[in-house]
Amino acid sequence: MRLFDTARQAVVPFRAGPIVSMYVCGITPYDATHIGHAATYVTYDVLQRRLRDLGHETRMVRNITDVDDDMLRTARERGVHYLDLAYAETKKFDDDMDALGTIALWSEPRASGAIPDIRGFIAALIETGCAYARGGSVYFSVNCTAGRFGHLSRLDHGRMLELGRQRGEDPDDPNKSNPLDFVLWRPSDVGEPAWESAWGLGRPGWHVECSVLALRAFGTTVDLHGGGTDLIFPHHECEAAQSEATTGEVFVRHWLHQAMVLLDGKKMSKSDGNLVFVKDLRASHDPMAIRLGLLAHHYRTPWEWKPEVMANAEDRLARWRAAGAGSAALDAARASLDDDLDVPGALAAIDQAVAAGEGVSEAAKLLGVVLDR
Repeated sequence: MRLFDTARQAVVPFRAGPIVSMYVCGITPYDATHIGHAATYVTYDVLQRRLRDLGHETRMVRNITDVDDDMLRTARERGVHYLDLAYAETKKFDDDMDALGTIALWSEPRASGAIPDIRGFIAALIETGCAYARGGSVYFSVNCTAGRFGHLSRLDHGRMLELGRQRGEDPDDPNKSNPLDFVLWRPSDVGEPAWESAWGLGRPGWHVECSVLALRAFGTTVDLHGGGTDLIFPHHECEAAQSEATTGEVFVRHWLHQAMVLLDGKKMSKSDGNLVFVKDLRASHDPMAIRLGLLAHHYRTPWEWKPEVMANAEDRLARWRAAGAGSAALDAARASLDDDLDVPGALAAIDQAVAAGEGVSEAAKLLGVVLDR
């Protein structure tokens, strides 16, 4: 199998042992699952299915970010406890993922359940001189990375500052030694959850949560890690920096990122409100058609959500089901998936077999599409 690696900016062989460790950044559960989320998790699901088809065991961890600025703000606005909000929205998300046929996770840890591990991780960074406490917060020092900060995103200093400012990093914080330094621990505001620490009552920063959960699950190194391309910087860049500073080992062997799904020319995001929710689509469409609508686009290509996506997917699903059971196009689908997860290529091969009157249930199953009603 060959996959695009974000850090190397090339399609390269994916080297994996019998057990493949996989970490994908999960939801911040303050709203329903939108198509952008689903596209990412379906991509990882197809990857798992092919790896298992090849004889590997896959262990995928997807975290739940239940301690986060957006999470806490939404809980305040709705007048509910943040953990109650997290539980309710996670249940809706899990229902959507089950409907789309995604494989059960190996683990789905919550940030709120890892506070002792997070405090220990931060303490270790302070001890090595890679983090410092100032003004009630603790910051990671990017000067500790020997010039490697930016190796994943391949951004220059100015662009990192610009993106950081847009994405909540506050490079103008006067407590920072370097404007690219990022928060590991911060004081909690009134009404926010807070935990005791050696640096004062507070809560973790966003980036440290994923590092700790990934390292806790897999040790020093993860075989494959990713999420949406919007997480490359700052989130994944910061994850890699602090994890490698702590362990002295390569944090991730292979980085895989899902391109954005657009609506009205902009990426789908909760902050902009331009969203298409899976739960709404499920009210009028077969979940397998929704899955096919997502699979019609290569994971590295941004694409625009339009009504014809579902019309085309419903038509394709009907044709595949009418073709009946059989293993036609299975080898062609496998070959396409091994070529940088070329799912559209696999769909085309299956379509061709259906047009020839052959059954394609096994090839469809490899993509996670169940043809039995």
